[in-house]
Amino acid sequence: MTSTPSTARDVYERARPFTLTLLLGAAAFTIVLVGIRSIADIIGPVFLALVITVTLHPIRRRLERHRLPEWAASIVMLLAAYLLLFLLTLALIVSVAQLAALLPQYAAQINEAVASVGNTLRGLGVKQDQINAVVDAVDPARIVDLAMSILSGTLGVVSNLFFLFTVLLFMAFDTDSTRRGLATVGEHFPNPVAALDNFARGARNYMGVSAGFGLVVAVLDGIALQIMGVPGAFVWAVLAFVTNFIPNIGFVIGVVPPALIALLDGGPGLMIAVTVVYSVINFLIQSVIQPRVVGDAVGLTAMLTFLSLVFWTWVIGPLGALLAVPLTLLTRALLVEADPRTRWALPLIAGTPAPGKQPKSEAAPEPLQEEPLG
Repeated sequence: MTSTPSTARDVYERARPFTLTLLLGAAAFTIVLVGIRSIADIIGPVFLALVITVTLHPIRRRLERHRLPEWAASIVMLLAAYLLLFLLTLALIVSVAQLAALLPQYAAQINEAVASVGNTLRGLGVKQDQINAVVDAVDPARIVDLAMSILSGTLGVVSNLFFLFTVLLFMAFDTDSTRRGLATVGEHFPNPVAALDNFARGARNYMGVSAGFGLVVAVLDGIALQIMGVPGAFVWAVLAFVTNFIPNIGFVIGVVPPALIALLDGGPGLMIAVTVVYSVINFLIQSVIQPRVVGDAVGLTAMLTFLSLVFWTWVIGPLGALLAVPLTLLTRALLVEADPRTRWALPLIAGTPAPGKQPKSEAAPEPLQEEPLG
């Protein structure tokens, strides 16, 4: 005996083709992306403020356990966020200033290297117009601008401090009302709220661990560069800290500038030494220790992580590279985890689990606890 649908929604769900649903979702997602790109200057700082608030939330919970008033806990949390941004901004300003003074000193050597490359290509029979294109591509002024853009682009993210500080102010003092509101909503819609709770835990774990290990990497790299006598050790240490938040290719971005300066200042031997030291330090910490600490909390495949880096950089600019993983976690929470009908895609996002074992990050969102987004 065949059961008949009891509601009009059941009839619609059974009659709607999956391909049509997928196409409609893709079309709607494209429209949303166009809107996000048009207001990327607003979306970026707001999401950064959200991630900072979520990351620092354990401080608030510890203060609340000691029966500190809500307004006092909000002030402490806000001051902690302001201090974090102030130190990062100060380090970036100093780094950009030092970089601007350092790189022009090597313009003559870069010119010589470019001329040598041109002569080599000419000896191999390459046409002059092609040689000119190569020479123009590695023009010293462009190299200086490219190297400076790595740090100055990050500095531009936090340059609008007034807006960022204001958003953090409201988020810090709205945390309690938001938690109470989500707890109420969770009684009627537990899946979306639980998905947001999973996002908060994953983003906090990723950002906290990345910041901690990034600081360790930056200190070790800076000390090693200082011992080897590479100019601008502080600049490259700050760059190593920033690029630790960039998945997959952060290490490459962090090692190329100091290796280039080492080549120009001390020759191939110093460049090889810098590359080896960076590889040992960063591989040991970022590829061996850090993933074990993060564990399965993020739950994204390596391919998806790399694609998210490219995608979110295209959508909201340089900040998208630094926040690619949290942005992907939020997207996963809203589009996949929030609806039981779409959770079939979780194994594709996090990688197929071993038989009989399902990582926590791939499981269905846990029931709402006492403190959502905490």
